[in-house]
Amino acid sequence: MIPDIHIKDYNYPLTDDRIAKYPLPERDSSKLLHYKDGQVDEYLFRNLPELLPASSVMVFNDTKVVPARMHFQRASGAHIEIFCLQPVEPAEYSTVFTATGHCVWRCVIGNSKRWKDDILRLYGRDGNPALVSMDLKARLLAREGETGIVEFTWEGDLPFSSVLEACGTVPIPPYLNRETEAVDLERYQTLYARFRGSVAAPTAGLHFTENVLDRIRAKGIDMETVCLHVGAGTFLPVKSDNVAEHPMHSEPFIVRKSFIQSIIGGNKTVIAVGTTSVRTLESLYYLGVSCIETGHPSTVEQWCPYTRDYGYTLDESLEAIVKYLDENGLDELKADTRIIIVPGFRFRIVDMLVTNFHQPESTLILLVSAFVDGDWRTIYDYALGHGFRFLSYGDSSLLCRAGL
Repeated sequence: MIPDIHIKDYNYPLTDDRIAKYPLPERDSSKLLHYKDGQVDEYLFRNLPELLPASSVMVFNDTKVVPARMHFQRASGAHIEIFCLQPVEPAEYSTVFTATGHCVWRCVIGNSKRWKDDILRLYGRDGNPALVSMDLKARLLAREGETGIVEFTWEGDLPFSSVLEACGTVPIPPYLNRETEAVDLERYQTLYARFRGSVAAPTAGLHFTENVLDRIRAKGIDMETVCLHVGAGTFLPVKSDNVAEHPMHSEPFIVRKSFIQSIIGGNKTVIAVGTTSVRTLESLYYLGVSCIETGHPSTVEQWCPYTRDYGYTLDESLEAIVKYLDENGLDELKADTRIIIVPGFRFRIVDMLVTNFHQPESTLILLVSAFVDGDWRTIYDYALGHGFRFLSYGDSSLLCRAGL
């Protein structure tokens, strides 16, 4: 049964002065709130390794933010902002960034009403010989709701990744209320980012330094990665009063078979770095159910965890994924998820969560509430009362599920 949840019950007073507009000089100097069994303690992020159990595995999302926001201009002079969301042709992220001369993306289009059927040229290219030579153009192929299908063409043999590097800017969150600056090129990216595709950073990972990572390794904690490309939907507020009416966006992810095999048996504490890692890991159970029942994994739909009882154990589900991968000669699982995690969700994999402090009335607040059995206000009241900084460049928390 889909839960009856009213988003107004997940509001709190976040004033603009509490939003961290810039990162601290040192990544690991942010505050760290530790929540366990209803108790809150305060540390610095560099203390994180001391709080983690040795018999654990820590899971990071190694997606990489791309400079996906570009500004174009019509012949009339009107400016059009194009924000690349998801590749259409080629459809694979790994392929589209190596495409030369042509590709097609689903995009958010700013000032879209002023864009008819004409071809746009990059704004600000005049006076830059490299950009003039590249001659990047955009053509609107179709409008689909709040997004559009846009074809990009350019001259030369540059891959699209280089085109974005030359023409795009990093799309920092809109709630920062400022333009992208030089500091964002480095700091709105995790140290371990590898695979291009996100239009928003998995911000829980922004606090990690090489020193912190080395101390986690030295403690004997296993370190694993998944890759979920974060979409612009992460910025979308819940506009409907009842959460049941809020549509979740689909995001692609990749998980290695060896990692799935390593968590069968459940003998390690699983620590997820960020809500994107949580959504990836918890989606695995339902993908395994799909493998059991249909023979292959299917997109994890938004409300599937709540609409029926599942009698399969976690190990049965994970083993079904491994069997599917073995039978198809695959070393990694590629899938999509629309899963929404709200109070009432049954966590099957994740035991501890590293995460920042999220916007009021957001799906991420709902996930935190689900993780701590509804006790999210204890956490946020403490953070508000003790000078914590909020949102993407803000402070961090380590949350433990009840009874851990």
